[in-house]
Amino acid sequence: MAKILVIDDDLIFNELMQAQISKLGYECDTVGNLYQGLSSAENIHYDIVFLDVTLPDGNGLSKIQDFKTLKSSPEIVIITGQGDPEGAELAIKNGAWDYIQKPTSINTVQLTISRALQFRINKSRSAHKKQVVRNGIIGKSQQLLQCLEHLAQVSLGKNNILITGETGTGKELFAKAVHMNSPRAKNQLIVADCTSIPETLAESLLFGHLKGSFTGANARTLGLFMQADGGTLFLDEIGDLSMPVQKSFLRVLQERKVKPIGGKNETPCDFRLVSATNRNLEKMVTNGTFRKDLYYRLSTSNVHLPPLRDRKDDILPLLDYYLPISCKELNSDIKDYTQDYVEALLSYNWPGNIRELISAINTSCAKAVNEDEICVHHLPTDIRAYLAKIKLSSFDRKKTGKTTDQKTVETFIRIKKDSLGHYPTYKEARRRIVDNMEKVYFDDLLCHTKKDITKAIQISGLSRARLYELLKKHAISVKNYNLTN
Repeated sequence: MAKILVIDDDLIFNELMQAQISKLGYECDTVGNLYQGLSSAENIHYDIVFLDVTLPDGNGLSKIQDFKTLKSSPEIVIITGQGDPEGAELAIKNGAWDYIQKPTSINTVQLTISRALQFRINKSRSAHKKQVVRNGIIGKSQQLLQCLEHLAQVSLGKNNILITGETGTGKELFAKAVHMNSPRAKNQLIVADCTSIPETLAESLLFGHLKGSFTGANARTLGLFMQADGGTLFLDEIGDLSMPVQKSFLRVLQERKVKPIGGKNETPCDFRLVSATNRNLEKMVTNGTFRKDLYYRLSTSNVHLPPLRDRKDDILPLLDYYLPISCKELNSDIKDYTQDYVEALLSYNWPGNIRELISAINTSCAKAVNEDEICVHHLPTDIRAYLAKIKLSSFDRKKTGKTTDQKTVETFIRIKKDSLGHYPTYKEARRRIVDNMEKVYFDDLLCHTKKDITKAIQISGLSRARLYELLKKHAISVKNYNLTN
């Protein structure tokens, strides 16, 4: 029997949902905030989570990935009383399965549940049909497992694939894994980095050329497209292609035919394109530096790789994998590592991601070449300096109760008698405290967002109408707001 969790601070709505879902034959639990919801989902294998947006302890949209990375990886259905198209788009991009609005009928609830459960069944069957060939991809975190699951799905098709992620997250490894898990695995995988292709030679390298087609063309040369005929072409850093090359590139993707420089006829070419970038192509399209039509062709299927700081469960497996390799390259016995070394790796934020971690392991082994184990002292100096700064900042916070690099807003609670000397009731005191807290919160929110109402709505989790209502209540004017307050 499927298990469903409803997270909403509206107790009446929770009771109605529980009654409806139970009537449909499913088990249903309800909680009133994010903390209780995450705690329940960590201990109970839920198939579906109905998640409200505005909750007492945070915005539901910001916690979608926290639920998705749990062992059960439930399907998330955002449910809210605030019809917000931008919020719906953000929910889907963050991994929500669907987004529905209150009030909702039992038919809508039933249809949503049945479709989500069928989706989970199909996904589970697909995952068990074929074991993914990892091809050197190391890790066990839920974030990585989700990427591998997605990789298994897109590898079987013929669509172009765009792999995105920060530098050093393993985009080339994933591209190779796409090829190894595809029906083209027995054929060629051609790899090229667009940053190393000079603009003047780009068309020749991509499309090839005939003998004598230009000065220095002493022989016929096959371009990258024809080299990948029957196989896969992986182009790294696709965002570095110039606009003129992008135009020619688009035609090849549309027609699947290649005409070499100096040639008169086009030749059919059967290749599958996998491209990768650490740049924001959507922003480049907006700025006019990347063709919109090419972007849509490239991103038929998209695989986004999370940074290492968001998948720290993979750090220890990566250490265990690369440490022996590094020792072997130095002709050294395999070394052990201290617990404080592991703790240091887990504390660092890894802006260079896996590539930086491998480099740090290599540095540690080189420094400890005559020792039996590596420790914190063997890490690169810049990492040790960063960790020292973090440690000092942590000590300062414990000592003062405040952060050293962030503005702290405090609302002091003082219960006062009124002008007649009467002590307030609990309800009156609570109202005064809430009013005081709201005034401080919204003053600081506008300062933090530099009076950007759209950003203030996203951070607060409030609708535009509700935000303006509260600003008006506390006589806070966006127009006249002074950032130096």
